[in-house]
Parts: sequence; C-alpha cells; structure tokens
Amino acid sequence: MSEPTAGHEPLGAKPTRSANRAWWDAEAADYYLDHGEFLGDAELVWGPEGWAESQLCLLGSLDGVRALEIGAGAAQGSRYAARCGAQCVASDLSAGMLRQGRQIDRRREEHLPLVQCDATCLPFADQSFDLVFTAYGAVPFVADSAELMVQAHRVLRPGGRFVFATTHPVRWSFPDEPGREGLRATRPYFDRTPYVERSDGKPTYAEHHRTLGDRVREIVAAGLRLLDLVEPEWPEDNQQVWGGWSPTRGEIIPGTAIFVCERPAAAH
Repeated sequence: MSEPTAGHEPLGAKPTRSANRAWWDAEAADYYLDHGEFLGDAELVWGPEGWAESQLCLLGSLDGVRALEIGAGAAQGSRYAARCGAQCVASDLSAGMLRQGRQIDRRREEHLPLVQCDATCLPFADQSFDLVFTAYGAVPFVADSAELMVQAHRVLRPGGRFVFATTHPVRWSFPDEPGREGLRATRPYFDRTPYVERSDGKPTYAEHHRTLGDRVREIVAAGLRLLDLVEPEWPEDNQQVWGGWSPTRGEIIPGTAIFVCERPAAAH
C-alpha cells in the first residue's frame, strides 16, 4: 500500500464525485461529533465564523416557501427553514450524511424529506422551488460548478432566490493552517487546479477553486442575477479553531463568501 498523498492536480467530474461521496460517507459520524454542537441540529450556520441565518437574514421570508437545500449534510439548514415555515427538501450526494440527518430526525421526532442526489443533476422538475440554498455544501466539491448554477436556475421559479456559501476564493492562496503560518500567501490565486487527496493511487477527496470573477460569471451565465456578496467578518466572541479557520486568520483575511442570487421574474 502506498502512502496517502495530497496536492494539486487536474480531476474530472466523475472521479471528483466518487471521491467526495465516499469521503463524506466515511466521515459523516465523526464530522457530526466534531462540529454538531457548533452547527446545532436545526440551525443554518453560514460558515466557520458562526453567523447564523437568524442574524444575517439572507433567505428572505420563509413562511410557506418551497425550499431545496443542496449539499445539506445532516440537514440542519433545512430544519431551520422548516421551523420558520418553509416546505423544505434536503438533498446531498452522501448517503452517510443523510443517514446522520435521519438519526437527528428520529431523536427530534421529525421527518424531513431527504433525497440523495448530485447537485449538478437535480432530480426535480423545472420551477419546483421558491428557494435553493446551501452553506458550504456542494459548490466547492463539484468539478462543474457552472452546471450547478444552471440546475439551481432550472428548479427555481421566476423571482426565486439562490443563496450559497463557500470558501472565500482568496483563501486558495494561503496554507490551510490556523496560526500565523496561514497568513503568508504561497499559491497563485489564479491557479484553478483542484486540491486532491489520494490513497493507494485513487482520489479520496477533492476541492475545486474558482476566483470571485469566475463565480460571478457562472451565476450570470446560468441566467441568475447577483443581488449581494456577503463577506462575513470573524466575530470577536468566536474563539473556535476549525481546520484552517481561526480567530488569528479571521481578523486578517476573509474565510467565507456568501452569494445571494435570484432567478429574474418573467417579463410581462
């Protein structure tokens, strides 16, 4: 058996999908143990900074809204939306993450609709939802995020909203270290080569990088309109270290980018 490796190399859609599905299946239980208290069971936390939807109010009114969460993980965001009156479906590529979500549902005596699917090939009819959203789900873990934007546009009704949070693109240039060593840029911002981990020669995890300009162009090309770009600052009361995220880095460089988009209403 060869030693695990990690680095930057080209990786297509199919191996990316297979690697990330298997990785999240294997990590689902431990991920919840490590981060479940921070995320809550029925909260929509937009990123490691800790800002919640109840504070940022990016989704708009949820009462009576038909909502789809993509890359939902254990569906915490969907439970929040349902608690606020939405009719919500939670979807994720990973069956392991959805099983974790079902365990939470059983404990809470709830039954949230859960669907296993690829966010770049959503099994829903055109204009099925008023809202699509995801907090660090799907977007950085697919090779073709432009197609993900197309799918979000397709399933949204005219006037519907798409809100997604992902790693801020500027972080690509910095080592994923929580201390001061993570504040020195070492990688070209414009290098879109994916980050790939391998074991026994096979890809086991992948993240894909897009610049801010890339993201805006993907949104516009899909027929969506960008309403806002939120770069949440690190709160003084959050002292948690989460992987490469930390107060040390958070006060210097942005960690999260939240894109608020809409499908334009049909012309009369």
